[in-house]
Amino acid sequence: MGTPEFPNLGKHCSVSDCKLIDFLPFTCDRCNQVYCLEHRSYIKHNCTKPNKHDVTVVICPLCAKGVRLIPDQDPNITWENHVNTECDPSNYEKATKKKKCPAPGCREVLVFSNTIKCRDCMIDHCLKHRFGPAHKCPGPKKLETSFSFMSLVNRNRKEEPKPNLASASSSKWTTGLFNVASSIMASAEAGISKLSGETNQSQQTTRNGTGQSSGSGNRNGLVEQCPQCGAKFSSVTTLVDHVQKVHERSGNRPGAKKVTIDACPKCSRGFVDPVALVEHVERDHGGSSRA
Repeated sequence: MGTPEFPNLGKHCSVSDCKLIDFLPFTCDRCNQVYCLEHRSYIKHNCTKPNKHDVTVVICPLCAKGVRLIPDQDPNITWENHVNTECDPSNYEKATKKKKCPAPGCREVLVFSNTIKCRDCMIDHCLKHRFGPAHKCPGPKKLETSFSFMSLVNRNRKEEPKPNLASASSSKWTTGLFNVASSIMASAEAGISKLSGETNQSQQTTRNGTGQSSGSGNRNGLVEQCPQCGAKFSSVTTLVDHVQKVHERSGNRPGAKKVTIDACPKCSRGFVDPVALVEHVERDHGGSSRA
């Protein structure tokens, strides 16, 4: 068998009727014997351990769990080990009972593809009853109120302190906490009252300033002055009527000079000189002559 250079090259087939030398032999993964190309399959060489790597699982009738049988071990021994160590009869109902939709009158079995959890009550329902009105959802659960600081303060105000030596330390702590809360509330109220007083004062100052500015301008009711005769008028319209009636009639006389008054489109102030009107608009109204 083999060659002088490779004396261990090739092996005989393990089948008694074959014994063929194969230089590329096959080793069976079940019985660990060497075979040729023709007898490499389990059926061809009648393998004695064809089920060595097969997985066999038996469902336990007591706990509904799967018990895997070991190939080289007696099934009775495997069963005894499961019953003595892992078997739990209380799990049978949980494993066999099918979960159904809790909506009244619905018997649909809940599986992975048709189960939806309600975001309010956090209970699984079927697709038909996934909305709150469909399964009469009570709504989200109200969180229990934790320790309320203000309730403790109000309760300490109502209750009268009772002398008790056993609770002296706790009452002292409660009194100190109450004093801190009272000082915080007092400072907050003082700050709010001060802020409201300053706000009212600023509003009153603004109103007074506006009234004084408007009153000083119209104190005498005369804000416009005729450039020819020096007469004062309360509005530009009155001034224009005065000029048209008095000075334009006299302008027809020989030697009389005709005067034209231009009114500001913003404040209705009259100007004889157009240049003065333009300067007034740029200085007092930001350069915009639009009304």
